[in-house]
Amino acid sequence: MTGKQVMTVAVLAAVLAWSTVMTVLGQYAAVAALLPSLGLLIQQIVAALGGTDTRPGPTPAPPAGSGEPPR
Repeated sequence: MTGKQVMTVAVLAAVLAWSTVMTVLGQYAAVAALLPSLGLLIQQIVAALGGTDTRPGPTPAPPAGSGEPPR
């Protein structure tokens, strides 16, 4: 594992541990509020470990003479 992957796994473990502690303490509202960000974190970790690029590429320029002004 690279240093980035170790850090990613450590962050995921910390988030999951915090969610568990909040659940045990009865803070279900706080856990429910954190679920969307936890889902996004897991999605980003999977993308990072899978090596997929989720960012959109550059917008292609219109063909010359199309009459559309450049942005």
